[in-house]
Amino acid sequence: MRHRLLLAAGLLAAAAPALAADAVIVCGRLFDSRSGALLGPHTVVVQGDRIAAVHPGQPTTAERGDLIDLSALTCLPGLIDAHTHLTSQTSPTSYSDQFRWNTADYAIRSTVYAARTLQAGFTSVRNLGDGDGESIALRNAIEAGVVPGPRIFTAGTAIGSTGGHADDTDGYRKDLQGDPGPKQGIINGVDDAWKAVRQHYKDGADLIKIMPSGGVLDESASADNPQMTLEEIKAVVAAAHDYGFTVAAHAHGTEAIRRAVLGGVDSIEHGTFMDEADMQLMKQRGTWYVPTITAGKYVQEKAETPGYYPPQVAAKARLVGPRIQATAGKAYRAGVRIAFGTDAAVYPHGQNAQEFKYMVEAGIPAAYALQAATRNAAELLGRSQDLGALEPGKYADVVAVKGDPLADITRMQAVEFVMKGGTVYRRDGHPVAP
Repeated sequence: MRHRLLLAAGLLAAAAPALAADAVIVCGRLFDSRSGALLGPHTVVVQGDRIAAVHPGQPTTAERGDLIDLSALTCLPGLIDAHTHLTSQTSPTSYSDQFRWNTADYAIRSTVYAARTLQAGFTSVRNLGDGDGESIALRNAIEAGVVPGPRIFTAGTAIGSTGGHADDTDGYRKDLQGDPGPKQGIINGVDDAWKAVRQHYKDGADLIKIMPSGGVLDESASADNPQMTLEEIKAVVAAAHDYGFTVAAHAHGTEAIRRAVLGGVDSIEHGTFMDEADMQLMKQRGTWYVPTITAGKYVQEKAETPGYYPPQVAAKARLVGPRIQATAGKAYRAGVRIAFGTDAAVYPHGQNAQEFKYMVEAGIPAAYALQAATRNAAELLGRSQDLGALEPGKYADVVAVKGDPLADITRMQAVEFVMKGGTVYRRDGHPVAP
């Protein structure tokens, strides 16, 4: 109703296509994200921004509305990328841009990245870190219908320690470093941890992201050393859960992963050097794993491009990049719960679906890879009631591709149709004009 009122007032005329209200979608095949099975012809009935009905076969005579014929395509639930950074993007000038660009520069560019992500079939994302809370503004603009993009659940700025992967002043000369504190997401001790989480609540974040290990793209020396104490992690988690937040933990190193899981985080991101003990601990605690193989592949490639990264970053990329895919396969075989995530921004936005191919190459079945981006990611977000399946009552988030993605997972890289919340954004392989 809100979108209809705005459209009537002319406020969304330049921002989004008209709502496909009371639409009837005819699907040639339908992916059931609960069972992982590909079903035959189905009809999906949309009323407003929700799915009203789903049933086998053709529409009934009582089901009237805008007929959307996808009978030559396979329909799937809107895809979810559980690890993105929509307010930045890799570039050979990234390390110098930060000294020239303002927050507004990143925010404006984020609207382009968001649109590309939606066009790729990703109707919801977790945004796990930005520079100055600009992803919160992007989320709000998308929700208001001002710009098109996926449904965003954002962590705002990441939380970490002085000089750690979350400290954006790594590599600066001393007079520019300052002393970032909890307001900027930099903590040193339990009290700081509580303050940082409360600041995120005040800022309007949806969840919390911590950095308990080193990382690839910061300008410090280690990709995997532990950078938060167990007590600090427990404090962040306790504070976050008080405020209804989940906690995602960037962690490459074995010890950092162990501390994060023991500290009670909800997901491990990357997990590059995860060992058998870590995997068993994650299974016991029910901790999710988000591999981000695409990011590993990309940094490994760019590390061989002279000048693309500073030398210390290139060295870390060569160490981490080749490991993530193998770790993902081992984690799947060990029974660790996996949700789909790519670390978009480390590679160019809109290429998120490459992750499916890399997951399958790692030995993860295509059906599970698709479940990871639908059912599993929705569960990780705590939004299974709204997302992750084509079922009555859930948001009308529908994507469609040619052929059988279970037989050829690369079909997911060429999305033909995208509907988010009842609004069609892509049809016949092309963006829908406003």
